[in-house]
Amino acid sequence: MELLIGEPLALDLLNTRTRDLDVLDTPGDFQTWLARQAGRLTAPGGPLTPGGLAAVRRLRAHVATALDAVREGAPPPAAALAAINEAARAAPAYQVLEWRDGGPRLSAARDGDPLAVLLAQLAEAAAGLLADPAVTRVRGCEGPGCVLLFLPAHPRRRWCSPDLCGNRVRVARHYQRHK
Repeated sequence: MELLIGEPLALDLLNTRTRDLDVLDTPGDFQTWLARQAGRLTAPGGPLTPGGLAAVRRLRAHVATALDAVREGAPPPAAALAAINEAARAAPAYQVLEWRDGGPRLSAARDGDPLAVLLAQLAEAAAGLLADPAVTRVRGCEGPGCVLLFLPAHPRRRWCSPDLCGNRVRVARHYQRHK
């Protein structure tokens, strides 16, 4: 499974669907994606049910709709914002004070069932991206047929990955020159 991982979490969520694959079609593929997001998300205790996968797909669709609007310079549809906010509210975050290693430590926790926690984390990541002025720099890959999104660290970046689409484009260019 070749997926673009390491972009802002909201973009990684949108990039779970490629031209040939939707990670949210099977619990196993989604579990692999969650494992690759270690440290960024609290994974549910086990594989998501078909209903849980459908809930993540619905949230992903609302995030995509909102991001498309913002990238076009328009306000996101109210329904998309409402769905993102509802998911974020479903598992409120709070801080827990613990005493470890002889001193105080704050850690984050959430109330809610594992699916609600996952959806809240994804929704908050989406809200953070949509509110960030950098959202206007989000680009789509210029690779033929590629639908992945990225936030370029360099203004000349054109592909989701130089190793994936960038290499394909360079090989195609080379082939055309030497044909």
